Amino acid sequence: LFQFLFFRLFIQSIAGGDQTETFKVWGNCGMCKKTIEKSLRIEGVKKATWDVKSKQLTVSFNPKKTDLKKIQHAICGAGYDNDGCKGNDEAYNKLHSCCKYERK
Repeated sequence: LFQFLFFRLFIQSIAGGDQTETFKVWGNCGMCKKTIEKSLRIEGVKKATWDVKSKQLTVSFNPKKTDLKKIQHAICGAGYDNDGCKGNDEAYNKLHSCCKYERK
């Protein structure tokens, strides 16, 4: 086990490691959570978790394969406003009624 952990840390240090960012994504419910997290099934994203109550998304990604701007735009493409961009209007209009949050 120790050798495996050491090897993994060594590989991550060579590769530069993953980056983790947290930012606000507007939404309302568990259905929103599913859609937001699903929108981040893109190359380079390792893990994405959106908290319904706090509206905070925590995402871990490989900065050599993607960046924060691409991640935020993927969420906007699904219709959700976030700290980086305004959600796509057409996608927002197609959201289930319970998912339509108050837009600014």
